Amino acid sequence: MNFDEIDKKLLGLLQKNSKQTNKQLSLELNLSVTAVYERIKRLEREGVINKYVALLNAKKVSKSFLVFCHVKLGKHNKEFVTTFEKEVVQLNEVLECHHVSGDYDYILKIRVKGMDEYRDFMLTKLTTIKHIGSTQSTFVISDIKKTTAITV
Repeated sequence: MNFDEIDKKLLGLLQKNSKQTNKQLSLELNLSVTAVYERIKRLEREGVINKYVALLNAKKVSKSFLVFCHVKLGKHNKEFVTTFEKEVVQLNEVLECHHVSGDYDYILKIRVKGMDEYRDFMLTKLTTIKHIGSTQSTFVISDIKKTTAITV
């Protein structure tokens, strides 16, 4: 899809704060409220904008312990892959799961309260999934850059 400069600016503004009113956006973009509304509806209809969400402060909700867990499956056949993927998406602690190339098969982004909760998660949830060969955990010390915005 081709984006003009107004679309690009609109998408940037919405990614910074999707709760802005169409009137606020129209003033920023120098467009009518109707024109802003129509652009947003087109971007939603075409699937450029998937959904609107509230991003929570992990510390305020007692989930400040961030872990990246690398998972290697025992084998790389369809049964192992589909079983793992079907079960890992059910785990609330897992925020993201990416099938990757390299030494490991998956990278999981996990948020929990602390080390004790992570240990419990590993013992009672993640490692009970069939076909996991090995895992390696990396604990985040501090966030250097953290964004959800995609530049268009």
